[in-house]
Amino acid sequence: MSEREFTFTDKDFKRVQKIAYDFAGIDLNDSKNNLVYNRLAKRIRFLGMSAFHEYLDYVEQQGESEFIHLINSITTNLTFFFRENHHFEYLSNTVIPELLKKNAATKKIRIWSAGCSTGEEPYSIAIVLKESVPAGWDAKVIATDLDSNVVNTGMTGVYKIDRLKGISEERKSRWFKKGEGSKAGFVKTKKELQDVIEFGQLNLMDSWPFKETFDVIFCRNVVIYFDKPTQSKLFNRYADQLSSEGHLMVGHSESLYKVCDRFELLGQTIYKKIK
Repeated sequence: MSEREFTFTDKDFKRVQKIAYDFAGIDLNDSKNNLVYNRLAKRIRFLGMSAFHEYLDYVEQQGESEFIHLINSITTNLTFFFRENHHFEYLSNTVIPELLKKNAATKKIRIWSAGCSTGEEPYSIAIVLKESVPAGWDAKVIATDLDSNVVNTGMTGVYKIDRLKGISEERKSRWFKKGEGSKAGFVKTKKELQDVIEFGQLNLMDSWPFKETFDVIFCRNVVIYFDKPTQSKLFNRYADQLSSEGHLMVGHSESLYKVCDRFELLGQTIYKKIK
C-alpha cells in the first residue's frame, strides 16, 4: 500500500465519525476509512495543512461552515433532472389526481424536497406540478438542504446542459432557457418554475420550522448515510409532518422495512402514510 500524504490515525477517523454523526446523523462504518481519507485529503491540501488532527481541530474551531464542508466531502451531491423517473410519473399520474379531489376545498398542494442538493429534484417536481395542476391552485415545493451552497445553486437555477439528459425536447424548450455566448452549454430554469419553489437551508437533525403538513415528501438518497435509529426517528418525524395518507418517496437503495411501521409500501420505493 502506498504511503499516505497526510497522517491519518484511528483516533482521527473516530473523530470524523463522531463529528459526522453528532452534526448530521451520518453513520460512517469502519469500511469508509479510505473514502474519508481520500475525500478529506483534498480539503486538507487546499487549506495548506499537514495532518488530519490539525484539520479536525480547525473544523471544531470554525463551527457550522466547516462542518458542512466536511459533510459535503464525504457524501455525494451528484444528481440530474427526473432521476428515478418512476417517482415523477407516479406523482403526475396517481398522486396529483388524488390531491385534486382530496384538496378541492383548499386548492392547495405542498411538497417537500428534503435533501434537495443542487435543485434538480425540486425543479423536476415543479415541472410536474405546472403540467398537472390547474390554474388557480396554490401548489408549492419547499426545497431544503444542509448545505447553503447547493441551495444557492438551486435558487440561481443555472445548470450544465448535460444535467437535462433524458428530458424530452418539448420539456426542455418549455421550461428551460438555453444560454448563449459565454453561457453556451448551460440552461436556466424559467421564472415560472422558480416561483413554485421556496429554497432554504435546513439540517434534518434540527427542529423544523414548518407550520403546515405536506402532501408528499421526497427524501431520496439521504438516509443511506444514517444508522437505523436515526432513520427510524427521521421517518417518524416525516410521518408527523405528512397529511393523512400522504406519500413519501425514498431512494432506490433505501427501505422502511423494520425501520418505521407508519407507512405502507406501494412499490418501487413509494410509500403511503397509514398512521
